Amino acid sequence: MAEETKPAPTADRRTMLRATALGVAVAGVGVTAAACASSNSMAQGAGAQNVTAADTASAGSTLTTTAKVPVGGGFIDTDASVVVTQPESGTYKAFSSICTHQGCPVTSVTNNVIQCPCHGSQYSAKDGSVITGPATQALAAKNITVSGSDIILES
Repeated sequence: MAEETKPAPTADRRTMLRATALGVAVAGVGVTAAACASSNSMAQGAGAQNVTAADTASAGSTLTTTAKVPVGGGFIDTDASVVVTQPESGTYKAFSSICTHQGCPVTSVTNNVIQCPCHGSQYSAKDGSVITGPATQALAAKNITVSGSDIILES
C-alpha cells in the first residue's frame, strides 16, 4: 500500500497577520529606544551647545564655559543631567535637564524657554518654572558658580 504524501502546511492569513504585527512592534521598539538613548554629544536646538565626553562633569568640577552658553539659550550636558542657561547677559542658572512630567531629557533652550520634546512641556530658563504643561513641577535648580569663564557644578 502506498503512503499518502501531504503537502507542507502553509501559513493561514491570521498567522501571517500576527507575524507582521510582531515585526512592526519589534521595529518600533528599536526606533523608540534609539530616540531615547543618551549620548555624550546630545545638545540640540538654537542656542544649545554640543557636549563631548571631555566636557562632562561631576560636582565640584567645570561643567562648561560661559562662551558656550548664549544669552537666551543654554548648554545641555546629558551625562550630568544639567541644563545651564543665561537668561540675561552675565546671569547663569542651572537646572536638572530631566523633565518633571515623565522623565524625558530636555533637548533645547531657545528664547529663554527650555523645551522637552516628549510631550511639549516648556520651562522658564530664568527659574525652571513650568510655562506650558503637561508638567506641573519646576525643574530642580542646581548650584553652580562662575569662576572666570568656567561654570562649576557644585554639590
